[in-house]
Amino acid sequence: MAVKMRLQRHGSKKRPFYFIVVADGRAPRDGKFIQKIGTYNPLTVPATIQLDRQKALDWLNKGAQPTDTVRRILSFKGVLYLKHLLRGVKLGLFDDAAAMVKFQEWHTEHEANITRRNDEHKNKQRAKKAYVPVVKKVKEEAAAEAPSEEGTTEA
Repeated sequence: MAVKMRLQRHGSKKRPFYFIVVADGRAPRDGKFIQKIGTYNPLTVPATIQLDRQKALDWLNKGAQPTDTVRRILSFKGVLYLKHLLRGVKLGLFDDAAAMVKFQEWHTEHEANITRRNDEHKNKQRAKKAYVPVVKKVKEEAAAEAPSEEGTTEA
């Protein structure tokens, strides 16, 4: 039996919300599944991802194959990196404590990057909101000046 980690679509029309599930590869997309390991909401900015890392790692170690989108989500959350580090422990390249230190370093750096990107996005949104009133004011001033200039040229 081929086990897949994939998205199960929920939500109404044009308002998707996904469960990240482990299912038999032959089961329909929104059909029977073995275990729910998280959720993914692409409508929020940034997209909201809730994932049980330990369950996902266990299923990856058991041989479950993630779809492309789920693979990106697992990579973003660090599950694939953690699997990579644990394989290094199994091969004897370093011990478990060193692997966890490496993962924690990556995780803190990753969280810092996410907060930096969110701050940049918020600053762009603020700049857009501040720009719109300035444009309206300039257009209003131009509209107010235009009739007076026409009136002076005719007289």
